[in-house]
Amino acid sequence: MKSSTPVITIDGPSGAGKGTIAQMLALELNWNILDSGALYRTLAFLLHQENISLNQFAEKKEKIQKDFKVQFDPGVIGEPVRVIFNNIDITNKVRNEEIAKKTSMLAADPSIREFIRPCQREFMKHPGLIADGRDMGTVIFPDANLKIFLTASLEERAKRREQQLKRQGMEVNMRVLLEELEDRDQKDREREHSPLVAAKDSVELDTTNIKPEGVIKKIKALPFFN
Repeated sequence: MKSSTPVITIDGPSGAGKGTIAQMLALELNWNILDSGALYRTLAFLLHQENISLNQFAEKKEKIQKDFKVQFDPGVIGEPVRVIFNNIDITNKVRNEEIAKKTSMLAADPSIREFIRPCQREFMKHPGLIADGRDMGTVIFPDANLKIFLTASLEERAKRREQQLKRQGMEVNMRVLLEELEDRDQKDREREHSPLVAAKDSVELDTTNIKPEGVIKKIKALPFFN
């Protein structure tokens, strides 16, 4: 049964353009936004900050739940969606490779996914929600009003990631980047819990040779908007 609050899910592999498209849609529709990857990153940041290991998660779950207050602000196009943790902007602190690696380990753990799931669903508020992730349309919001699955070639996704990292002032090795993306894709597809797959009722869009504005145009031509 569809919720009275409309939900659009944007799933796909890393670098397919999920974040940009989710941000553009949220700003255009003036809807709430959920960056599920950043939610996991914020949990990794909290555990690191509090020096809590994965083995201690179960016993400290109650305290973690109390401290885990996250909001997202779509911000401005061209900049990452802002992550507000306990009323403090931690965007730059969670969008780095160190946190990305910690997050990858966390996200594979079923107890962590179980903890995050209700947190993700809390973002479903009026007037609507744009949910960006890897299992938004399959697991978190299976009754979403519209499900988009974005893809792009590995080379294109690596190029986008390279540009993103360079903007952050980081040194980038394209060969290493390609290997890391390939490895991440494989882990995402093969993981036991919430693997990366397109929902059966999703609309698949290849963004390889399309600018974000073109992708938005294709999405807004879908029956949901007409």
